[in-house]
Amino acid sequence: MRTRIKEFRARHDLTQADLARMVHVRRETIVFLERGEYNPSLKLAAKIAYQFREPIENVFLFDEEELY
Repeated sequence: MRTRIKEFRARHDLTQADLARMVHVRRETIVFLERGEYNPSLKLAAKIAYQFREPIENVFLFDEEELY
Protein backbone atom coordinates (compact mmCIF):
# COMPACT_ATOMS: atom_id res chain seq x y z
CA MET A 1 0.00 0.00 0.00
CA ARG A 2 1.16 3.48 -0.83
CA THR A 3 -0.20 6.70 0.61
CA ARG A 4 -0.47 10.26 -0.56
CA ILE A 5 -0.51 11.61 3.00
CA LYS A 6 2.69 13.62 2.55
CA GLU A 7 1.33 15.19 -0.64
CA PHE A 8 -1.98 16.12 0.98
CA ARG A 9 -0.24 17.43 4.10
CA ALA A 10 1.80 19.77 1.89
CA ARG A 11 -1.33 20.97 0.10
CA HIS A 12 -2.98 21.74 3.44
CA ASP A 13 0.21 23.16 4.99
CA LEU A 14 0.20 20.61 7.81
CA THR A 15 3.13 19.08 9.64
CA GLN A 16 3.17 15.45 10.66
CA ALA A 17 2.54 16.60 14.23
CA ASP A 18 -0.44 18.72 13.13
CA LEU A 19 -2.08 15.81 11.35
CA ALA A 20 -1.31 13.44 14.23
CA ARG A 21 -3.07 15.79 16.68
CA MET A 22 -6.06 16.10 14.37
CA VAL A 23 -6.57 12.33 14.14
CA HIS A 24 -5.46 11.53 17.72
CA VAL A 25 -2.35 9.45 17.04
CA ARG A 26 1.34 9.93 17.69
CA ARG A 27 3.49 11.71 15.11
CA GLU A 28 5.44 8.50 14.64
CA THR A 29 2.28 6.82 13.37
CA ILE A 30 2.07 9.40 10.58
CA VAL A 31 5.77 8.81 9.81
CA PHE A 32 5.20 5.05 9.50
CA LEU A 33 2.10 5.57 7.36
CA GLU A 34 3.96 7.87 4.98
CA ARG A 35 6.80 5.34 4.66
CA GLY A 36 4.34 2.53 3.95
CA GLU A 37 5.46 0.68 7.08
CA TYR A 38 2.07 0.64 8.79
CA ASN A 39 -1.41 -0.30 7.64
CA PRO A 40 -3.99 1.87 9.38
CA SER A 41 -7.29 0.68 10.75
CA LEU A 42 -10.29 1.59 8.65
CA LYS A 43 -11.26 4.15 11.28
CA LEU A 44 -7.85 5.86 11.18
CA ALA A 45 -7.80 5.82 7.37
CA ALA A 46 -11.25 7.44 7.35
CA LYS A 47 -10.17 10.10 9.87
CA ILE A 48 -7.13 11.00 7.78
CA ALA A 49 -9.09 11.12 4.54
CA TYR A 50 -11.76 13.26 6.23
CA GLN A 51 -9.16 15.82 7.31
CA PHE A 52 -8.12 16.22 3.67
CA ARG A 53 -11.75 16.15 2.44
CA GLU A 54 -10.81 13.27 0.12
CA PRO A 55 -12.19 9.77 -0.37
CA ILE A 56 -10.09 7.09 1.34
CA GLU A 57 -9.10 5.62 -2.02
CA ASN A 58 -7.49 8.94 -3.03
CA VAL A 59 -5.27 8.94 0.05
CA PHE A 60 -4.47 5.22 0.36
CA LEU A 61 -3.47 3.44 -2.85
CA PHE A 62 -3.35 -0.33 -3.30
CA ASP A 63 -1.64 -2.21 -6.09
CA GLU A 64 -4.14 -4.49 -7.77
CA GLU A 65 -2.34 -7.67 -6.66
CA GLU A 66 -2.61 -6.55 -3.02
CA LEU A 67 -6.39 -6.79 -3.29
CA TYR A 68 -6.38 -10.50 -4.19
